[in-house]
Amino acid sequence: MKNLTLSCLLLSVIGLQSCKNEEKQKAAEAVKAEGEAVVSSACYKAIYEKDTIDLKLNTLKNGKLAGDMVMKVAPSTVRTGEVAGEFHGDTLFVDYTFKDNVNGNKTFKNPMALLKRDKKLILGNGVMQTTMGVTYLVKDQPIDFESVKYKFDETECK
Repeated sequence: MKNLTLSCLLLSVIGLQSCKNEEKQKAAEAVKAEGEAVVSSACYKAIYEKDTIDLKLNTLKNGKLAGDMVMKVAPSTVRTGEVAGEFHGDTLFVDYTFKDNVNGNKTFKNPMALLKRDKKLILGNGVMQTTMGVTYLVKDQPIDFESVKYKFDETECK
């Protein structure tokens, strides 16, 4: 009889604990969703020779940025993916996660730095390093925003 009572008590405590964990998880998801609410959007386009890049940036409530980017690089490469990052001063650091039409379903991830000047974004050239499969911009090396190919002009979002 004692074992039956103890077992019932143990099961009810476990049941209550799992309900509390579920409530905490739902609350955490609600806070995360609220932080990821879109506050504003801006669209940009860069053209260099036969290359075109379309970029849409959404400013989120938590201050971060997320969006979509399509790179059409001559003669036939098209990279489609998402950007996510945040500003540090006047420089936007993002990770571009994309797939291209050459490699099919293989996903790539590259870091990018964009300098904001007036209503333009300038895609910088920096030294990249890959460690344990993760590519990143080397911190001690400067990013060149002067001799670049891609300068984005703000456009109307479609």
